[in-house]
Parts: sequence; C-alpha cells; structure tokens
Amino acid sequence: MTWFMTMFNLRGETVIRYWNAYINPWRTGSFFSFTQPSPSNSNSPARIYSLSTMISSVFTISFLAALANVVVALGPAAVNLRTAGNYAILSKSGVSTVPPSVITGAVAVSPIAAVALTGFSLKLDSTGQFSTSPQVVGKLYAATYSVPTPATLTAAIGDLGTAFTDATGRVNPNFNNLGSGTISGRVLTPGLYKWGSALSITGDVIIWGSPIDTWIFQVSGTMSVAAGKKVVLVGGALAKNIVWVVSGSVTAGPGAHLEGVILGKTSITLQTGATANSRLLAQTFVALQKATVTN
Repeated sequence: MTWFMTMFNLRGETVIRYWNAYINPWRTGSFFSFTQPSPSNSNSPARIYSLSTMISSVFTISFLAALANVVVALGPAAVNLRTAGNYAILSKSGVSTVPPSVITGAVAVSPIAAVALTGFSLKLDSTGQFSTSPQVVGKLYAATYSVPTPATLTAAIGDLGTAFTDATGRVNPNFNNLGSGTISGRVLTPGLYKWGSALSITGDVIIWGSPIDTWIFQVSGTMSVAAGKKVVLVGGALAKNIVWVVSGSVTAGPGAHLEGVILGKTSITLQTGATANSRLLAQTFVALQKATVTN
C-alpha cells in the first residue's frame, strides 16, 4: 500500500479506510465470483473466477485516479450550534467592554435586560428590537427588547446549552490530558481532546488540518492562554470547526490570540489587547478589555 500513498499523496487514515472498503474486495474477488465447472471427461478441478480478476486493471486505475481527488474529513462529528451560532458573543449573565473593543458579529444577552450590556454606549433602534454600538459591527440584542427578540434569544440560549451538553458528552478521546494540562509548541491534529482538570496554554500552539477537519477540546477545569501567546491555524483549518468546551472560566491574557468556538460553562474574559477569531458563548458573563472578537 506504500506505493499507493506515495503516488497519490494521501494521508494514512484515508488510504486505509478506502483500501479496506474498496480495493481489497476487488483484488480478492470477494465482491463477485463464479465457478467454471470442470469438463465431465476431465480430472481437472473446477476453476473459480472472480469478476475482479477480469476487470481489476481497468477498475483499479480508474478508482485510484478518482480517489486522488477525494478528501475525507478527520476528527469527531461537528458540534451543532444551531441558532447559538448566529452570535459572536452570547451570554446569560452579561457582556461588558472596556473601550475600545472591536466586535464583528451580533452580541446578545438573555434572559436578562439590556442593562447587562455595559460599556457599549448603546443606541436603541426605532423598532426596539436591537441596539447598535460604535464598538460593534453588527447588532446587540437583549431579552427585554421588542418581539420577536425575546423568543429568538430564548431559543439561542437553549441551543447554547444543547451544544455544551453535546460537546462535553463526547467519549473515547484521541488525546487524554495532553501535556498534563500544560501545552506549548504543540501541533494539534484533528480529534477529540480531553483534560480532566485545568488547561494552560503557555506558548504558541498550532492547530493543523484541512478546511473540513474537526477538533473538540474538552476542559473540565479552567482554561487560560498566557499573555502574548497564540493559537495558530495551519493547513486550511477553520475556526468554525474548532470547539473549546470549558467547564471552568476561560481567560486570554493581554495580547493573547484564540481560534475556535468557546462554549463556556462559566465566564469568558479577554484581557487588554487579546484577540479571538471565535464565538464566545458563555453560560455566565463575557468580559472584554480593549479586545477584538471576529467570527
């Protein structure tokens, strides 16, 4: 199989999956076969011909040429955010900013009132359904705004909880307690990761994979990114396919950078100058200190 991998520049997981599913059955004739009876006047044994024997050359060449263009997603099944995915920041307890922060995308709080959106210099729209802010490229919503906003936010908060339960409930991690809870200089390939306590990112880490690969990082305790340290995407990996599901608080230090969706059981804090290519979805509050959030 080595020649097959080299010729078509495919990853081992892809090759094994397709080789076992398609190539071997044709090579061994296990798809179809027929028997040619021996002549009645002959002592020769009957011959068994597999259909693959007759067409293997043509089929294999065609199949391998097609397979060279096949891309197979690696990693766990994606977490469905449903309507919670419509927001750059979604919180049940409040969102605060120390200006100037820059947020691209919608910001929402529910089931609480708009007073929980602090530091934004809100301007209520004439419809009463949303507000705007100089710090937000998008709209801000609260449960006390006019219909249909309250019902829409109730659904989004419910979807946030469903997504958190889904992500935390995944079992059989590919990586368990990597780095004993402290990672730096790591290359994180697609898969399910689990830490049974806190996670500290003390140096730059790389998330490497294709645009259709997925990652879920389960953190049972708190999660922190040290000042100036970065999570970097390589190989076409997309932030929307990365989920950090954290049962404790999440803190990105000054100048730190995060990639991926954060599903927080408690608070999410981006300190001075921190940036996130992300969605911050918290079941308590989100605090920004001259931070940048882009989804």
